[in-house]
Amino acid sequence: MFTLVIGGAASGKSEYAESRVLRLPGRRIYLAAMRPWDQECRARIARHRRLRRDKGFETVERYTDLAGAEIPAGTNILLECMSNLAANELYDPDGGGEESVLRGVEALLSQCGHLTVVTNEVFSGGAAYEEDTLRYLRSLARINRLLAARADTVAEIVCGLPNYLKGGPVP
Repeated sequence: MFTLVIGGAASGKSEYAESRVLRLPGRRIYLAAMRPWDQECRARIARHRRLRRDKGFETVERYTDLAGAEIPAGTNILLECMSNLAANELYDPDGGGEESVLRGVEALLSQCGHLTVVTNEVFSGGAAYEEDTLRYLRSLARINRLLAARADTVAEIVCGLPNYLKGGPVP
């Protein structure tokens, strides 16, 4: 099974995704993609770790090359978040671009019991962006479209509430 959770900043998408994974039986892995570049990133990572404490998640940090991750068979994976992973794959010297992201998701799906991916909704800002930012936004939008087509369930989170674009609320 594959669930894609999409939403804007501070929409409640992470909390929603966690709550879905917590309802699944079995082992849970939180696959973290945010690199601890600076103090702000480290603070966000620490906050997320505090929020997950005592919820039964094992944390695996993986910034690029999801296909190289060794995941125990049947595990429930929460990938947080596609926006960070896409940026890493596009801009990191070790990154392999969009195709590496898509290969990685397929590799996870072949190993896990259930994959839940959190991603950001893009292009709602309506602002004029520099070309490099547009490249990232277009790439993430393409990845999101392809993942949505592949997913069993797609939930857009608005104000903490799920709007099911595909599939439904079971787990």
